[in-house]
Order: sequence, then C-alpha cells, then structure tokens
Amino acid sequence: MRLRLIRDPLTVLALGMVLTMPQTLARDVSGMPSTVTEAMAQAASPQAIAEYRRKLAEYQEARAGFDAEASAYWSQIAEKRRGRNAKRRDHQAITLDDYVLTQPPVYTGPKRPVNPEPQPGGEPRERKYIPVVADFLKAAADQFQWTPQRPANEIEFKRAYARVAAAAGLTRDQAVRVYAFETGGNGDHDMQSGLEYSRRARAISTAVGYNQLLTTNSVDLLAEQGHQFLRALSEKAAGLSGVARQAMEHKIAVLKRMVALAKSVPDEWSEHEKIGDTPQGWAMHAMVLDIDVGPLLQTHKLLTSVMFARLKGYTRPLTAAELEMMNLTGDSTGLDMVTMPQAMREQVPTSNFFQRSGYERNPVASRNNTVAKLLAVTDARMDANSALPGARDLAAAF
Repeated sequence: MRLRLIRDPLTVLALGMVLTMPQTLARDVSGMPSTVTEAMAQAASPQAIAEYRRKLAEYQEARAGFDAEASAYWSQIAEKRRGRNAKRRDHQAITLDDYVLTQPPVYTGPKRPVNPEPQPGGEPRERKYIPVVADFLKAAADQFQWTPQRPANEIEFKRAYARVAAAAGLTRDQAVRVYAFETGGNGDHDMQSGLEYSRRARAISTAVGYNQLLTTNSVDLLAEQGHQFLRALSEKAAGLSGVARQAMEHKIAVLKRMVALAKSVPDEWSEHEKIGDTPQGWAMHAMVLDIDVGPLLQTHKLLTSVMFARLKGYTRPLTAAELEMMNLTGDSTGLDMVTMPQAMREQVPTSNFFQRSGYERNPVASRNNTVAKLLAVTDARMDANSALPGARDLAAAF
C-alpha cells in the first residue's frame, strides 16, 4: 500500500489567514492615490527613517540567530525520522532515543519594524481560485455529461454512509467521532472547508463531506479502489429495473471513465494532485456528492488507514482519535504515534511528526505539544462535537 500525504485541517484556518493578510496589506498600499503615498513619503522624517533602519538591523540580527537555531533543530527532527524509518525496516524496537525530546525554539526577539517609507508596489498578486461544489457539479456535466444523484435529505445520506461503513468494518464510534471532528458535528454531505457557516464565504480548500476529502483524495481513491466501487454499483444495478437501472448503468459507465483516467498516471499522490487541479479532477470529485459512490469514498478514506495499520502488524482496534491522527498526518506518520506506548506519548513532542512549515502554521499541535496532549485534545473535541445533532443522527443511522 502506497504512503499518502494527507492534508491537515487543523492548520487550514491559520493558513488561510496567513495567505490573505499580505494581499490585504498590498491592496491597502497599492490602492492609495499617488497624492496620498507622496504625502506619506514626505511625512517620513530622516529621524524616523534612521530609527527604522536601526530597529530593522536589530530584528535581522535576532531573526538570523533564531533561524540558525531553528534550522539545526528541524534538521535533527528529520535525521531522527530517517533513523526511525530505517529501524522499522529492520524490525528493530523504537525507543525514546529515536525522537527529539526538546520542544522547538520559539522566536522571542523584536518584531520586524514597519517601514515609514511606502514601497512602490504593483498590482496585488491574485489568489489561486479554489473551486466549490457548484464548480464540481458543472465540471461533471461538462466533462462526463453526468449529474450526481443527491440524497432526498441528509438522513438518507447518513444511512447510506452508515451501511457502507459498517459493512467495511468501521465501528460506529470511529465513524461518528471522526465525522464530529472533521465537520464540527453538524456537517452535511456537501459541506466544504471554509463554508461551514456561510456559503458566501471563501472556500479554504476543496475538502468536502463527512471526512473532508480533497480533490486529490477522490482521484487517489478512484485509482486504487475504483474496481471495488464498480463492483458495488454493478451489484446494485442487478436489483434494479426500468429508469433506475438505466440511470445506474450510466453512472457505472461514467465511473469507469473516471477510474481509467485516475489510473492513467503513476500511482503517486503528486500525480493525482495534478489531475485533481483540472476540470476533469473537479468532475471526479463530484462523486463525493453521489448517494451511491459518496459513501464508498468517505468510508475508504478511513479504511485505508485501518488496513495500513493491519498491514504493519498493528491488530488492536484504532480509537477514533488514533484513526484521526493517521487521517491528518498520513498513515506512516500517524502509525508512529499510534504504536507509541502511553509513557512515551507523555514525553515525545508533536514536532517529531511535522515539517517545520506545517508545525509553525499549526497552533493546535504547538499548543498541545506532546503526543499525549494532541490525542487528548482531539478526543475532547470529538466528545463535544459528538453531542451535536448531525453526529447524533449519524450515530442513530448505524
């Protein structure tokens, strides 16, 4: 089974803020009339400019020292990770010595000063457009002449998902608690990240549904599990007749074309990501919304992690929080945390399981800075969100 790099929804809000702030500032400056910027330039006295340059030099010196310390730390993190991977290949035991046991350095120096001289700026860089559900539906119609079969109501989709998940071996506790964590406990089958509270907001990612699949997840699953999905639809078609049978046969034909496209490139996440960023990939992602295929995609998103753990010899049932760790960080990295004894979980920093950029954008991982704390806060969020109506409805569907 191929290792997959999975997106981390815990970082999405923070990342969205980081990405939008520079553009806002750029618009503030570049959108000003030239008379305003000229007045600002005249207002910057020689003393103010000299003070700015002094503070900038202090900041740059402090920041350079911090970056050197941080680079050394994260290099050690990478070196330890390589060592653990080598030991696992040789079936050797992993111990505390195989992890960095100190927390990452935190910058405490002066902030970067604000330049009193306005800088000449061009047009603000346009943000990459993130497609939404309406785009996925249009792409499905344009690219494959097909429209997903939507549920009559949300309970119908939850029941379909519960049937598929239970038949695949997922427990009610796993499915409901992961749903509660991923959607906030009240998400619909077409809920998209960033649009939970308002469809007029801006989508943060293409993550859709109960387990928040990205376009790349959909392409990935169709490539690897498409034959199973086709078999499941064919079995359904055998029990239908008339118009319903014709609609199912058309859906099967469309799914075959999608599976062929997903399999037309090497079975690698990066290759599936390229397809997912095209109208054809958007169309494939529309399968998440279909009452027959959507539950299969949502289920197998989690089931691949369960199967990976079993393949690696981990036979104890995964708790929902452990399954979510694999869902968030990728199967191999997540299993590293899952297989760790509780005593080690209390001591090992979460930084051992992140790249520097991801960790620094992830306030949840940095605040809950040991494996035990991260699992505990995940469980706590699952506890709270499982009491909400959507999670209760899903639980009742099992």
